Parts: sequence; C-alpha cells; structure tokens
Amino acid sequence: MTDAMIGLVALPLTGAVATLLLPRSATVVAIGAGLATTIAAALLLFGVANQGALHYEMGGWSTGLGITLRADGLSALLLMMTSLVALAASVYASAYFSAASERARFWPLWLLLWTSLNALFLSGDLFNLYVTLELLGLSAVALATLGGKRAAAEAALRYLLVGLLGSMLFLAGVSLIYAGYGTLDLATLPRVVEPGPIAWTALAMMTTGLLLKTALFPLHFWLPPAHASAPAPVSAVLSALVVKAAFYLVLRLWLDVFANVVTPVAANLLGLLGACAVLWGSWRALQAERLKLLAAWSTVAQLGYLFLFFPLLLALPPGPTRDLAAGGLVMLALTHGFAKAGLFLAIGVIQQRCGHDTIRDLDGTAQHLPATTFAIALAGVALIGLPPSGAFLGKWQLLAGAVETGQWLWLVVTATGSLLAAAYIFRVLGHAFGHQPYPNQPVTVAREEWPALLLTAMAALVLGLGGAPVWKLLEIGT
Repeated sequence: MTDAMIGLVALPLTGAVATLLLPRSATVVAIGAGLATTIAAALLLFGVANQGALHYEMGGWSTGLGITLRADGLSALLLMMTSLVALAASVYASAYFSAASERARFWPLWLLLWTSLNALFLSGDLFNLYVTLELLGLSAVALATLGGKRAAAEAALRYLLVGLLGSMLFLAGVSLIYAGYGTLDLATLPRVVEPGPIAWTALAMMTTGLLLKTALFPLHFWLPPAHASAPAPVSAVLSALVVKAAFYLVLRLWLDVFANVVTPVAANLLGLLGACAVLWGSWRALQAERLKLLAAWSTVAQLGYLFLFFPLLLALPPGPTRDLAAGGLVMLALTHGFAKAGLFLAIGVIQQRCGHDTIRDLDGTAQHLPATTFAIALAGVALIGLPPSGAFLGKWQLLAGAVETGQWLWLVVTATGSLLAAAYIFRVLGHAFGHQPYPNQPVTVAREEWPALLLTAMAALVLGLGGAPVWKLLEIGT
C-alpha cells in the first residue's frame, strides 16, 4: 500500500506538469490523473481498513531525517473525500471552462492544489505540514483569481494576505516546538510535549494561524467574498476541502500532539467561537441576496459546528461515548464537504443557464432545471441535519455529548443554527418552485449537473445510511 501513498502525491503532481506541457490535451490528462488518484485513494482506504495505520519513510531515511508519510483512519477518510470531490469537480470543470485560455490556466493550478491536499493529509511531521499548507494556500489563491473580475482579484488578495499571516504564525509555532523538544515528528511529539510556556505559546500561535485559514468567527471576514467571487468548481473545493485541511490540522494538534497541554478553558473558548460562527453565519446566509453568498456564509456556520465538539471531547473520558462523539465530528465534516461542494456546483449551473444567481429571481428554476434544484434540496437536507443525512448522525452525537457532559449551551446553539439553516434553504427552494412559466421543451440532465447530484446524494443519503464504517476506521490511529 506504500505505492498508493506515493501515488496520491505523484499522480496529480505529474498531471499538473503534463497539463503545462500539453495544453491542448489538458482536460483529458487532468481527468485521467484524477481517476488514477481516486483509485489510489480507494486502495489506501482499503489498506488502512485491513492492515491498520501505514507509514513510509521516503528514500530510506529514518524518521527525523527524511520525509515520512503516514496514513491512519482519519487521514484515509479525508483523502477519499478529497478525491471524490475533486474528481467530480474536475468533470464539472471540463464543461464549465469553455475557452482554451481558461483551461490552460485552470488545470495545472487545480492539480497542484489536489497534490497539496493529499500531501498534507499524508505528512508525518510539522515542517512538511507547513510546506504543504503553504502550497495549498498559494494554489487556492491563484485559482480564486480566475473569476476574472475586480471583485475576485480583491478577494483573492485579501485571501493571500490572511493566508500568509496564518502560515507565518504556524511556522513560528513549529520553530518553538523544534527548539524546545528537538523533534517535529507527529508520532513522537505526544510523548515529549509537556505543559509549559513553550508548549502553550506554540499551541496558541499555531492554532491562531490555522483559525485564520479555517475562517472561524471572528476571523472569517475573508471567506465570503473569496468563495463567492471564484468560479463555481473552485468555490466548491475551497469550501469543501481547503478549509477542512486547516481544521484537520487543528484537530491533530489539539487531540494528538498537544493532548496533555490543552485546558478546559481553551476548549470552551473554541466552542464559544464555534457557537458565534453558527449563529452569525446562519443569520447572514438567511439575509444573503445571492446564492453563492448564501453558500459562503453557510460555510462559516457549518464550520462552527465542528468546533463545538472540542469542549465535549475534552470533557468526555476515554471510552465508547468519546469515540462516538469523535466519529460524529468526522461524519459532520465529511457530510459538509460533499454537501457544500455539490451546492456550489449546482449554483454554478444556475449562473451559467440563467445568467445570474439572485435568489429573488429564481422563480421557475425547478421547472427549467429540475436536477439542479433537486441537488440543492439534497444539499439542504445535509446542511440542516435532517435524517438520513450524515449530518444528522453528527449532530445527534453532538447533542448526546452535550447532554452527557451537561454543556447545555451547545444544545441551544445547534437547535437555533438548524432552524436558521432550514429557513435559508426553504427560502431558496420557495423561489425555485415559483410560477414563472418557461417554454415547453424536453428537460434533460446535462453533464455538468451530474457531479452536483452525486456529491449531494453522497452527503444526504450514502453517509447517513452507510456511515458505520466511519467509526470503525477512526479506531485505526497512527
């Protein structure tokens, strides 16, 4: 299975180079590289499920001297989600970008971003995490500029500055860790990190840098304009995957590397910021006039739910209840990734077919674009947290953990956020099922509508009905 680990980085990187050298065949090359990468992700997931956590020391160098790749249940799940979302968005992008010049700029950056995501999830030490995080941010910013308008350029510049600040803070924390403990290996650090000024300062700096990249309230100011101005396939990946990469690092730091350092006060602070994100993001989504802005503000809110789990996981003792809560957190993250990617792709279809994404002017969309409207409805099921979606399972474990630990505030926040999500989703659907007539014509499902349908179906149905393996995979640690 080490071949699959190497392939997850080498295949999209090779594809990126090939699209630069063969611009006329860039689409075919990119889709082929995407298919191969997805197969490698599936093989790795199968290998982790059957053999346990995997690691590979590149070049034969021992840990600490060379680059080590590691894969456990969590990273394998995120790699699989990344591949499925990126592949679906790639198929969508092949029809979205019509001009040859657009495709020539898009595909190399797209595959470089995919490479960075895979390398980040496989990295086994803090310095390589920094390198992949920086590559991910730069490629994401470059892709965000492809919107071609002044607003897109301004939003991308703000995104770049925020990303660089976040990376600098993360790197400063990494430097402190190396100076204090002499190692950056993720498997070694939990055994040597102890409470003290070095650990507290490093954790604070690294977490702040990552929260900037995750866009947790009140550091979310850059996300709505950046996601709303980017091309639809780029918005889908930014919302579904790029911010998840930063959250993944927060999760690793707090639950693995600094598990002996974090305190209930710090965890409750993250929980309060998450609660503010849920309420403020949902309220702004309800007020949004454009579909893409609604989806972007919804991302702010949905990320907030993930941070509500931190005070619960710190308060719960090791055992089945804590394992269920951790599984609920990952299930919620996976569901949001698929649902939000599908939602942005569906919005892109509406923009191209209707020439706008203004919510109040969507009357008749359900009649004209039934498959796209159905995809939005499925995404809504997942974002609200209705059964049988994976988000329902995640929120159920969130509520169960809050009751178990007596943290009642999170119950109120979750219920309020879900009601607000229902309000903004039904607002969109209410306009889509309006009565503006369209000419009688055969209705077919276009190629660019299938990716949105498949991703939202994954979030609303597949994860909810077949989510049990998620908890089993999370038992496999590094």
